[in-house]
Amino acid sequence: MSLPGSRILASPDLAPASLIEAFASVVTPHISDNLGRHIGARGLTRYNTTGKLVGTALTIKTRPGDNLYIYKALTLLEPGHVLVIDAQGDTNNAVIGELIKLYAQQRGCVGFVVDGAIRDVDSFASSPCYARAVVHCGPYKTGPGEINVPVSVGGMVVNPGDIIVGDEDGVVAFPQAVAQQVLAQARAHEAHEERVKAEIATGAIDQSWLDKVLEKAGLAN
Repeated sequence: MSLPGSRILASPDLAPASLIEAFASVVTPHISDNLGRHIGARGLTRYNTTGKLVGTALTIKTRPGDNLYIYKALTLLEPGHVLVIDAQGDTNNAVIGELIKLYAQQRGCVGFVVDGAIRDVDSFASSPCYARAVVHCGPYKTGPGEINVPVSVGGMVVNPGDIIVGDEDGVVAFPQAVAQQVLAQARAHEAHEERVKAEIATGAIDQSWLDKVLEKAGLAN
């Protein structure tokens, strides 16, 4: 068995297409609010200007400034995968750019989440991509690295096979095993917010959703 630091493990099953399609219409705040309001990546920037990210995580952990194991991961991609790259937050060297993006998409990759730097930033305008920074300097290709191991991106732990959802507000990840529960609670949250919006639209000064919070805190009067 390979020791941690230089492992290449098999990819878990992709999330069912029906589940991926369902989350395409769910916003990340509704997911985050039902995951304790502290689960999710922070400190990453969304570099695409259009497009929603929903897919299954293929995880990579790289040495700072190196993308050898990202190259290997490209050969393992299946349609529906998201490349989730833990480059240890390093921003001195970009670990992916336009060429990797083009080849990954050709193999069915639906997006990129990088705790590190990217380059060729304009090429990601319509390709879901979250990263810590942009830098012109390219990567080294000597390794080591790991594939399909738990990683950390923006302080969020991502396991291989997790469902990744990203939009204008950020990126969240959660296990497939709880996806149906997350979906149901996010839908309920959406319905609640629609009711609040309808109440606000009445123009009434007194609002039940506002009063409820203030009363609980002892600030109603």
